[in-house]
Amino acid sequence: QMHWGGGTPTFLSKEQISTLMALLRRHFAFSDEAELSIEIDPREIEVEMIDHLFAAGFTRLSMGVQDFNKEVQEKVNRVQDEQTIVALIERAKRVGFSSVNLDLIYGLPKQTPESFAFTLKKVIALNPDRLSVFNYAHMPEHFAAQRKIREEDLPDPLQKLTILQQSIAALMTAGYQFIGMDHFARPEDELAVAQREGRLHRNFQGYTTQGENDLLGLGVSAISMMGDSYAQNQKTLKDWYDAVATQGTALWRGVELSRDDILRREVIKTLMCNFSLDFAAFAALGVNFTDYFAEDLPLLDPLMADGLVERSEKGLQVTAKGRLLVRNICMCFDRYLRQQRRLQQFSRVI
Repeated sequence: QMHWGGGTPTFLSKEQISTLMALLRRHFAFSDEAELSIEIDPREIEVEMIDHLFAAGFTRLSMGVQDFNKEVQEKVNRVQDEQTIVALIERAKRVGFSSVNLDLIYGLPKQTPESFAFTLKKVIALNPDRLSVFNYAHMPEHFAAQRKIREEDLPDPLQKLTILQQSIAALMTAGYQFIGMDHFARPEDELAVAQREGRLHRNFQGYTTQGENDLLGLGVSAISMMGDSYAQNQKTLKDWYDAVATQGTALWRGVELSRDDILRREVIKTLMCNFSLDFAAFAALGVNFTDYFAEDLPLLDPLMADGLVERSEKGLQVTAKGRLLVRNICMCFDRYLRQQRRLQQFSRVI
């Protein structure tokens, strides 16, 4: 797999894209079945670029739509033409892209359940292969652009939960499978098939069928996952260039995972992918789950009382209602999060 993302890769010219792809193919061996995906911003791309991307070898396309409501678009300074999006999707399918994914965001200023229902209707009509419905995280202290957004324009937690619930209902009615957290796919999509067969995995890029492969990040601030270690590249373009020039790589910092880290990662990944966990799978690793996680399991009690997760002698089962809050369930097993702060309230996560 190869993925170009993190902003707008199609900011590059056709010549730059071809040059970069040639460099990658020169230094890495690509299988004939390689899955090559790229993110595009519909405001920053000409329809003809779709042909060039396909000719360059890309097979999957991900497009950031966010919302079709004009008032919402204006509030986040992302006004885009609906007909351009339609033309881009039609062109991608015509030239041969195997999958087209659309990204939506809920929780944006001036969004309401009614306005987002309008967006969902438009999106379903476009018939993408996959859909991501991400939660907007309002952190103006970290992102200068968000400081222009007024708190009073944001939907409250109950409205956000309503938007999420209606999104799941509308997309499932339209034939999509709720993969989990924020992803939906057609039943014949490889993500949906992998989930039904218990082969689904999750990494920094989201859900994947590729299992425990190493992940190599090349760009600014990119995170790599190699074996039992994580590493991150320099976070600014200047520092990235300086590091490459002086040390040959853009590596900035890294961490080696402990056995405890690896076990907890497996617990969290399993719950996020399968919404169930079998204690016996950990016994095969020489771990008595209830003993090892004796301090963590009681944290599930309030979630169990709310009908979000069920516990038996054999394992854990996330309920249909609990799938909306699987992050909260996974937080119970995040040792680092507990060290930093108490578990957040449900509304803060939604």
